[in-house]
Amino acid sequence: MPAAIETIDFHGQPALRLATAAGAKAIVLLQGAQLVSWTPPGGAERLYLSGEAVFDGASAVRGGVPVCFPQFAARGPLPRHGLVRTMPWSVQAERTGTDFALVTLRCTDTADTRALWPHRFAAELTIAIEESRLDLELEIVNEDDKPLAFTAALHTYLRLREVEETRIEGLYGIDYEDSTDDGRTRRDSGDVLLIEDEIDRIYRDVPRPLLVRECDRSLGINQDGFRDVVVWNPWEERCAALPDMPDRDFRHMLCVEAGAVHQPIELDPGASWWGRQTLVAL
Repeated sequence: MPAAIETIDFHGQPALRLATAAGAKAIVLLQGAQLVSWTPPGGAERLYLSGEAVFDGASAVRGGVPVCFPQFAARGPLPRHGLVRTMPWSVQAERTGTDFALVTLRCTDTADTRALWPHRFAAELTIAIEESRLDLELEIVNEDDKPLAFTAALHTYLRLREVEETRIEGLYGIDYEDSTDDGRTRRDSGDVLLIEDEIDRIYRDVPRPLLVRECDRSLGINQDGFRDVVVWNPWEERCAALPDMPDRDFRHMLCVEAGAVHQPIELDPGASWWGRQTLVAL
C-alpha cells in the first residue's frame, strides 16, 4: 500500500494515522500534538502508552511524546510542563512520498494562555516517519513585540520489554542534575547507564547520540537544538501513586527526553527557535 495519512478516532479523540509503504506507522492526537504510537516496519510498538491513560480532551495523556512548553516540569510558576500539551492543535501540512509520511501541527496563544503567560507565540510540531526512523521537530516563534524566554521538552516515553535489562550508552562524563536528590549536580561516571531504581536526571549539554540497548534490539537517539537530555523512571513506589499508570508498568517504560531545560531559550520579537529529536530503530 502507498504512504497515507488519515483522520481517525483514537479513544474518542481526533487523531491522525501516518503510514508508509514499507510498513512504518504512527498515530498523533490533535490534543497537544501528542504522538501516541510509533511502529517501525515489521517491528513492535516503540512508544509507551499507559493502559490507564485519560482521554477526556482536557487531561494530559500519560505516554507517547507530550510537548512541554513554555515550562518544563514544575520549574516555574506555570502548570506542570507548561500550557500546550492539553490544547487543540490544527493541521498545517500533510505530505507523503514513496517512503515517508509527514504532518505539521500548529497552536498559538489564546486569552487563557496569555492570562497565565503574557506572550504571543506560535508552536509547530512536525512528525515524520521514514523506514525505521522517526523525526519530531518543535519550532517556537515569538509573535510578540517583547522578548520571551521558555524551557521545553519532547517528553518521549519509550516502551521497553524490561527496564532493568536496558542500558543507555552515550552519557559518560556528562554532568547531570539529580532531581531525586534535591537537584544536586553530579557527573555520570559509568560506561553505560543502568536503571535499577527511581531516576530523574537532567543531563546538561549532551554532545553525542545515545544508544538505548535491550537484549535483542536497540534504539538510536539523536537531537539538534535541544541541549539537554532528561532520563526518568518513577520506579515502584511513585508509579503506584500515579492514578493513570498501572502499578507495575514502570518495568516497561523509560523516558529519554530531548530538552531545553537548564538554560532557558530567549527569543527576541519575531525570532524563532527549533529543536529536533530523532529515533532510529536498530
